[in-house]
Amino acid sequence: MKQSLLLLLFYTCLFGAQAQDAAYQQPPKAAMAYREFRQKTTVPPYGLDNVKKQIAAIKDKPGESGDEGISALTDTVYQSLSLREKFTYAMIHPEMYAQNCDINMIHANEHKEIFGYLVSEGDEETWSSRQLDFLRSNRDSVMALIRESANRSRRMGVNYKNALVEIDGWEMIPYLIDFYTADKKDKDLLTVLMLLMKRGTFMPFIRSASHKRLYGIDGNHETALEYNSANEALIIARARAYYKERKPA
Repeated sequence: MKQSLLLLLFYTCLFGAQAQDAAYQQPPKAAMAYREFRQKTTVPPYGLDNVKKQIAAIKDKPGESGDEGISALTDTVYQSLSLREKFTYAMIHPEMYAQNCDINMIHANEHKEIFGYLVSEGDEETWSSRQLDFLRSNRDSVMALIRESANRSRRMGVNYKNALVEIDGWEMIPYLIDFYTADKKDKDLLTVLMLLMKRGTFMPFIRSASHKRLYGIDGNHETALEYNSANEALIIARARAYYKERKPA
């Protein structure tokens, strides 16, 4: 039910945005493919069959406006899940949903840019308070499960990246750098590094031109840096310095 509603809302917003912006041109295939790649999530294997079974029995509770609502397990069922199952549940089923017509258009050079925010930010589904509390209070286990799952699949979905930002997973910086440099395809891993530095108020980054462009007064979810070796190296060097600063002696 929730998926059908979100799909309807998405197309309503999309067609409305296109009608308002007649000058918008369809981006090249490379940019469209990269947006699709950026939006992909990772489905954890931990207790997946049981989690899917429990999700299928959920009865959604729309809000008063009908544009938002809650799609959540009862407290009794939720508490019956193991830690790993709660992780899987959070990664595949955020409990809050809402209409959002702030569609981020695909950039013509999206595959050649480093964005300040992850593409999923502002989407129709978000984690509930209890899901965020779970992720934050079990951050060490969450980081371990993300590493384990990403090592198995050799990719890190946007849900995993969002989780690392939400729990301030700065301890993952060396892993994220190594994971990125293995093939350098997923430039959103560089985005995660910047978001962690921003969250930690790392002053060498906060004072930088990159921060001003991405997160300053004119920055928004579509603002990006050009992807080149200089910007890549600078982000990684600053992230390494930030990790060294925070790591206990």
